Amino acid sequence: MGAKVMRIGIVGPGRAIDRALAERVSALAGGSAELVFHPQCFLREGHFAGPDGARAAAFAEYANDPSLDAVWFARGGYGACRILDTAFENLSEAARAKTYLGYSDAGSLLARLARDGIGRVVHGPMPADILREGGEAAVRRALGFLTGTDDGAGIDAAARAPGKYAAFNISVFASLIGTGWLPDLRGHVLMLEDVGEYHYRLDRMMFTITSNPDVKKVAGIRLGRCGAIPVNDIDFGRSEEEIVQHWCARGGIAYLGRADIGHDVENKIVVFGERGVA
Repeated sequence: MGAKVMRIGIVGPGRAIDRALAERVSALAGGSAELVFHPQCFLREGHFAGPDGARAAAFAEYANDPSLDAVWFARGGYGACRILDTAFENLSEAARAKTYLGYSDAGSLLARLARDGIGRVVHGPMPADILREGGEAAVRRALGFLTGTDDGAGIDAAARAPGKYAAFNISVFASLIGTGWLPDLRGHVLMLEDVGEYHYRLDRMMFTITSNPDVKKVAGIRLGRCGAIPVNDIDFGRSEEEIVQHWCARGGIAYLGRADIGHDVENKIVVFGERGVA
């Protein structure tokens, strides 16, 4: 008998995807995994992939499905925070046996999964990354990790050493401060990235993040890439790295250097929680 083919369920907690994208990603997976796209991924209601109730129900359905080995979030955008309460109301033990993979807006769900100790929580590429130029490499990286065929080669080099790790989009992480949805990050290396934000907005969000008493308990912060920064009418005068270094120093948090994560095809994988000996 051949090896069991991993079954990966795909849901859309934020914006919708189209069927052509699903077909491209499925073709890329080939026989390495069976991709099961929930019909909800293709719903459209305004900005979202269906109403809040439909998105929450799709997540819970696939999280609770014992025939699925992983839940992969289809894309970012916006919407995951709107289902943080209802999506988790009736999760079963089957939900705790899965890997959950995504980034960007899906960071809201990753935060609650990590907070509640549900499954293996992972920051990494999503199916919609195939739309980027060269995006097939990002999707292959995610599939290689999920199926275990890459021996961890897709994991961020800085997150392979023994220690505790977590990774988030700066905007999403800042929006979760004070809500009660963040996991306990004491002793973690916190990796942060963003896209499309002015330097002054990054500065404001890093003020919020590094002022939080719970964030001050992290082992340190690493900065990923902050892509597509708009040009402001008055130059801010500091780079994104200088901004993060400034606020880490003000907050008494160690700045640990760069991380190889971001809204791009080079986005590497970060597994939340503790790693043992590499």
